[in-house]
Amino acid sequence: MGPVIRVDPIIVCVDCGGRAHLLSYEPHEGWEDGDVAAYRCEDCLDRWDIVLEDDDADVDWSERG
Repeated sequence: MGPVIRVDPIIVCVDCGGRAHLLSYEPHEGWEDGDVAAYRCEDCLDRWDIVLEDDDADVDWSERG
């Protein structure tokens, strides 16, 4: 098992700047490198599928945007 990655429940939508909410359930063993986290924007309804990588472990997605 690799390092556990922290995934924020809400991120900033790249398209409209709205709030995108996590759709995916966290795996029982936690998020790991290569897992996919799906988000849906509450404003424009775009869906974002983000492939998680090891270097995401230290990123605070809530501060982006």
